[in-house]
Amino acid sequence: MDAHIDRRVMPRTIFSPVPISNSLRQHLGNRITSIRQWRGLIEEYHKWLPVSEKTPIITLGEGATPLIPADHISEIIGRDIKVYLKFDGLNPTGSFKDRGMTIAISKAKERGAKTVICASTGNTSASAAAYARRAGIKVFILIPDGYVSQAKLAQALVYGAEVITIKGNFDKALDIVQAAAKTYPVTLVNSLNPYRLQGQKTAAFEVIDVLEKLPDFLCIPVGNAGNISAYWMGFSEYRKAYHGQKLPHMMGFQASLSAPLVFESTVEKPSTLATAIQIGRPVNRDKAVKVKQDSRGIFAMITDAEIIQAYKLLGNTEGVFCEPASAISVAGLLKHRYEVPNGSTVVCVLTGNGLKDPDCAIQNNCAIFHKKLDPDIKEIVNVLGF
Repeated sequence: MDAHIDRRVMPRTIFSPVPISNSLRQHLGNRITSIRQWRGLIEEYHKWLPVSEKTPIITLGEGATPLIPADHISEIIGRDIKVYLKFDGLNPTGSFKDRGMTIAISKAKERGAKTVICASTGNTSASAAAYARRAGIKVFILIPDGYVSQAKLAQALVYGAEVITIKGNFDKALDIVQAAAKTYPVTLVNSLNPYRLQGQKTAAFEVIDVLEKLPDFLCIPVGNAGNISAYWMGFSEYRKAYHGQKLPHMMGFQASLSAPLVFESTVEKPSTLATAIQIGRPVNRDKAVKVKQDSRGIFAMITDAEIIQAYKLLGNTEGVFCEPASAISVAGLLKHRYEVPNGSTVVCVLTGNGLKDPDCAIQNNCAIFHKKLDPDIKEIVNVLGF
């Protein structure tokens, strides 16, 4: 078999939410191979996941997020380097967490769990609440007071979670939920739960299915360090099964004041406007360090100013609205562009939707905002430049 991935893994499809008529199918002819609705990660990749016929599938149709060619960013970097954006902010609750949560909650339901618990900087809480309530399971969430955006908190509340705020940071909240899960009949659904990373690895499958090869580099935000580990797992499994090309170099980026993997030590008081990665003691540290070593990759830190510059660049040139933590993957690539050889294929992971943090968008943008004009056509046309 040659270096390309066997396309029998996931045949090309066009997904449709409604059945297609025979007449329309005949009209489209050979331009399609099949038309059906995407069924969610467990159904689509069940052969690669720790599920069985006994597993009740709790899904919101997560996955199948777009791999967007970043033409403007590719042009900025030059040297025939092709950049793509894996935009997981288009998952059902707006972040990559849904990939892991569909499996974690499905397996919890299979074991008869009545209650789940997690600590969160926002995205995990939204995802856990949505999937747990869909499964009919009670959900408790611990969040650091004052460090979770109102949009993320609103999601958890609407989904019906019981939210507890604590005086302290995410790391302290995680200590508490771990202790609770060890002592009481509650299931932990943070990324220490092994099923979480099993679901998150499917993003790597999707990247390969679209590119029809492995990328040369993957740039990714690193907070609790589970996602970089999950991507590596996915790339490794596909490559092993289908004898693909060499594995990508993994480039993990952290905010400069929340960079325990870069400093190789715990950060007691992490701080960054990219609150989704404001973590000083990542629980998947050892896994992530091994990924860096095995992939001959890097960990690097990026300033908040560089994150915002990339955040605005993505919106203003690529039309992609991600949350600040996601933009660090692009900021990191731009800062370390000369470590990427000519002609490389690079995937930047965007983990969350920009609507997760609207305050950041209002405060950081390239727009011109004309406020409170008179409702007069002449005044409006004057603004239009006519």
